[in-house]
Formats: sequence, structure tokens, C-alpha cells
Amino acid sequence: MVKDPKERIKELVDLLNYYNYMYYVENNPVISDYEYDKLYKELAELEEKYPEYKLPNSPTQKVGGQVLEGFRTIEHKIPMLSMDNTYSSEELIEFDKKIKRMGDVNEVDYVVELKYDGVAVSLHYEKGEFVLGVTRGDGFKGDDITENLKTIKTLPLKITYREPIEVRGEVYMRKDDFEKLNKEREKNGDVLFANPRNATAGSLKLLDPKIVAQRNLQIFVYQGFIKNGPETHWEVLNFLKEIGFPVNPYRKLCKDIHKVIEYCNEWESKRFNLPYNIDGMVIKVNSILLQRTLGTTTKSPRWAVAYKFPAEQVTTVVKDVIIQVGRTGTLTPVAILEPVHVSGTTVSRATLHNFDEIKRLGIKIGDRVFIEKSGEIIPKVVKVIPEVRTGKEKNIPIPEFCPVCKSKVVKDKEEVAIRCPNIRCPAQVKERIIHFVGRDAMNIEGLGEKWVNILVDKGLLSDYGDIYYLKYDDLIKIERMGDKSVKNLLDSIERSKSTPFANLIYALGIRHIGVHASEILANEFNSIDELKNAGFEKLSSISEIGPIMAESIIDFFNNEENLKVIEKLKKAGVRMEKEKTEEKKDILSGLSFVITGTLKNYSRNEIENYIKKLGGKVSDSVSKKTDYLICGDQPGSKLQKAQTLGVKIISEEEFEKLVKSRMNK
Repeated sequence: MVKDPKERIKELVDLLNYYNYMYYVENNPVISDYEYDKLYKELAELEEKYPEYKLPNSPTQKVGGQVLEGFRTIEHKIPMLSMDNTYSSEELIEFDKKIKRMGDVNEVDYVVELKYDGVAVSLHYEKGEFVLGVTRGDGFKGDDITENLKTIKTLPLKITYREPIEVRGEVYMRKDDFEKLNKEREKNGDVLFANPRNATAGSLKLLDPKIVAQRNLQIFVYQGFIKNGPETHWEVLNFLKEIGFPVNPYRKLCKDIHKVIEYCNEWESKRFNLPYNIDGMVIKVNSILLQRTLGTTTKSPRWAVAYKFPAEQVTTVVKDVIIQVGRTGTLTPVAILEPVHVSGTTVSRATLHNFDEIKRLGIKIGDRVFIEKSGEIIPKVVKVIPEVRTGKEKNIPIPEFCPVCKSKVVKDKEEVAIRCPNIRCPAQVKERIIHFVGRDAMNIEGLGEKWVNILVDKGLLSDYGDIYYLKYDDLIKIERMGDKSVKNLLDSIERSKSTPFANLIYALGIRHIGVHASEILANEFNSIDELKNAGFEKLSSISEIGPIMAESIIDFFNNEENLKVIEKLKKAGVRMEKEKTEEKKDILSGLSFVITGTLKNYSRNEIENYIKKLGGKVSDSVSKKTDYLICGDQPGSKLQKAQTLGVKIISEEEFEKLVKSRMNK
């Protein structure tokens, strides 16, 4: 008898998800690949024939959904903090003493887990279904990458627990998948990823989930926030495993810090046998009650610490040295190495930092050298072995001209870096444009790294001034640039013309001038022309600017190519001076604001910039010093904290009334 298609689809989804769990999470396959493929094919055919019965947790969803327009920004209800690092057993013993002193306890047991070299994410489930996945971001807000996370085979789209739950984990890429990906990229002439973590982060930023699905990313979960849940972290991990999450099996409950140290030492050499990279161990207080008692600092939890493994050193030969040019024109020498295996990956390049470092090391092309990977980052050369020289080694010349645009390089007296001063240097163009359109700069939504690369490669952008001359007819011809995407991008570009003055200064990419320095300069000067014409004495006398920043500003405005780009911005109608309201700095002076939830008329960046230009302060966390919490839809934990501390809570409309009333005074 033929089964009802709706029932058969449900049956197949449950069966295949179980087989996936046993294969990917338990490493215990219970069905052959051939049998699995037959069932999968049957499900795919039924879903195509009866799309109305397709389930959101179907394994066919793992192949990737529709191309995304961009990523929404989501506020974390509980901040995703980073951890303090330790590097020795002595530091771990000090950590233990501090825990006992602060917690007023004599004994503490700890859970020790592997420290994965991946990308941290927050996962949200409602009624047992995966509904939202967010990157760590700045710890307080991140990007919605739900569709990309759905492609991960080890991430369950459905769990047995029905209550709302937030789970945190680490997305990573296996070493063999990383090697395979880089071989494909090399074959296609694409830039190679430096390491598996870099490849993972790059994959999660892609706007096409179908491409993400091909990267075979994995995930382990390490934390869960469960209402009325277990009293210990060890029990939380066991519970997460029971309801369907992939929890790493290499974890241990230790009764004291000495057992912790033993387990860390055990993994220092064993780590290289794993199919994925780890760069240390994570030690957490087991008692959740004690965790709450210890609390957190603004950056990290007091109840957890990372133990980083010592850097691994190996020897290899420097075959050549190439010069890379960064966003601000800095020339960085990079050693091309005889490929060597270190810390679980094959390495063929290492940074030499700068030419002073080359002189300090005494390094030559052809030298045998020690290289080191500390914390699984890009390796560096740490020592030359001159005893094995043959006499055929060659000196590394300091370049006089940029290797890309041939401009004469410059070197400041106070710095070791050598730079290309040409803002239109092709090597700098893409990175400068990416900086220009960023959230803290001109905040041009829809013009991310992917599209910047495409537009530069197609000759539509040669510097960031060209952004304001992009035309609908040119953009619509680009593959995957639909009518709506083009119109949204052009609207965003138009809106950016009236970006606050401080953002414009930051967007220009003046060396040494960050967000804070840009705000200081915007307070001091009324226009770009005023800033351009300010002398060294005036600039260096400004509090927090000083001589190095002053020289950098002067150098920027003395460059003819930079002035040409600024002229482009002016002609396009980009506002080059303060808005009138920007000059009324006393409107919100002395007031401190925190924002939570989604607002109707402002993005997070827009309202923060608005408050700042009216003289107010914006903080990420609520404290007794907070004057107002601006509360939008779906507020996070800040609302509860504000209520507890008695902070005044206002709506978006009430905030606007507050501004209006102060303007009219």
C-alpha cells in the first residue's frame, strides 16, 4: 500500500536526521552510504512533487537556500564575551586562588574543554526548531547568519527540547576540508585562505548559502542558557548532548586545579592527532551558582580562562620574499617558504613584519630559519640559522618604489613601516573602499567586500569617490544584481551623502585616525577645508591628537591623488562640513544613553551617531550612571537591568520629544 506522501516525508526526515546524528556527531554510522543516498533521493523527489509538505528541519535544507541580500544586525540578549588567556601552570594556579578568594570557597571543581580554532556563534531554538543564528560580532551585537548555519550537517535544525533555548558553539573546518578548499582555489586562481579559521570566517560571510554548503563546515556547542536547568556546567553539556547537539567528547570534570593542569599537558602533544585545529584548552568553574557569584568584567567572564599551548617551532628554507601592500599603503615583506607542516597545517608563507625586523633577524633569501605559530595564527620567522649557510644566500633589498603602482615609498622618522602614499594604488583601492563604506564610516549598506571586489575588478570603482557616480544601467548588468538590490544600493549611497562629519573624517582612511580621533577632529573643525588647512602647530596641540597624528593628517592632505578623490566627493554632493544641528553640542551634553531592541526610524549606528553629535554619550551596558535606556521592539537583557537599577526607560518617540524640548530651550 502506497504511503501518504505527507507521512512518508515526515518519516524520511526523522530517519535521515537520526542517521546524520549517528554519523556526524556520534561517529557511529548505522546505515551504508548507498542506503542513505537512496532514502535521501526519495525524500528530495517527494519534496519536489509535494512542496507543501516540505519540513523546515529536512536534511535537504543543508544544501543551501536562496542568495541573501545582506546580514541583519542582531543584539545579543547576553553578551558574548571573550576569555582571558593563561600560558603556564603557574598562571592557572593563580587563577584558581583568585576564584577561591572571590567566591569565598575552599574547593572548586572545573570542566576542561578543547579550545577550538573557529568562529563563535549563538544559536536560538523555539519549540524545538532552529530559528536564529548570530555571529559574536563585537560581543554585544552580531550578524544574522541563520541561512548559512542551516547548511552545517552537524547542527540540528530540530531538537527534542521544546522550551526556548540559546546555545553557543564554535563553527570550524576540518584540516582535510581546508586543504581540499585551498587546492580548488589555487586551481581557479583565487587567493588562498591562511588557515582553517580564516576559511571558516570567510565562508560564514558569504551571501550565497549554496556556496557555504559546499565548504562542509562543522560545529561543536559548548554553552547553553536553560531556564530552570542543571546546576553545573558538566550537566549542561550532558543535557545538550541528550537533546541532539554535537558536544565534543574530549572534555573532563576535574576536582582541582592540579587535575586541570594534568589534562592540559596531556593534550599539548595529542592535539596534532585531531582532524581539526585547537590552540589550547578552556577551563570553566563547574558550579553555575559560583559562576553567577563571580560574574564578569566588561570583556570576559571571571569564572573561565583559556590556557594557550606554547608556540610550535619548526625549521624550513626561505625561498623568496614578496612585498604586500595594505589599505594604508604599508609595505609588508612576506617570506615564501619551503612548505612545512606546523601546528596541524602545511605552511608556505610567513610574515616578516617590516624591514627593520629583517635587519634585526639578519635574514637572507635562501636561509634556513625557525618559524613559529603562536595561537594558530599566521606564522612568523623567529630565528635564522647562519651556521648552515652555503654562501649562495641573497640580501633582501629595501624597495624604493611601490611594487604595484611604482610610486616612491615614504618612511616616517617615528615609525619602522615603509608606505606607498598613493591613495589610488590598485593594491590599496579595494581595502580603502571597504573601509570607506563600513558601519563606522559612511555606512553604505549593500556594498560589502564581495561587491567591492566585483565593482573594482569590472572597472566601475577606482577609488571610493567613484561610489557616488555608480549608475543603475551599469549595475543591473552585473550577475546577481537584481532590480531591488541595485535600487537599495543606490538609495543607501544617496543617504550616505549626509553622514555625520566625524564619520566622513574616519571614512577617508587617514593613517592613525580612528573613530575616536575622528570625533575629536569633528568637534574641533567645522569642515574638511578647515581640517585640510590646519597647520602642524594647531593639530598637534589638540588634546589626544598629538604630533604623530598631526603629521599623518598633513601628509594625507598634501597628496594630490587624495585631493582629487575629495574633490570627487564634493562634486557628488557629499556633505563636507558639520550640519547645523551638529554644532549645537550642548543639547544632550552630560547625558548617557543605552539602546536595546529594534527601533522603527533608526538603525543602531544612526541613533548612536545622532546622540553623539548632539553631545550625548552612548554606552553598550547599563549602569547606575546611565540616564536613559532607549527601548525598541524585542528588547534584550538590558531592559531588566535598567528596571533593577531604576534607570529611566523611554521609547523612540519619547527620545525624539526629549531632543525637541532641549532644542527649543
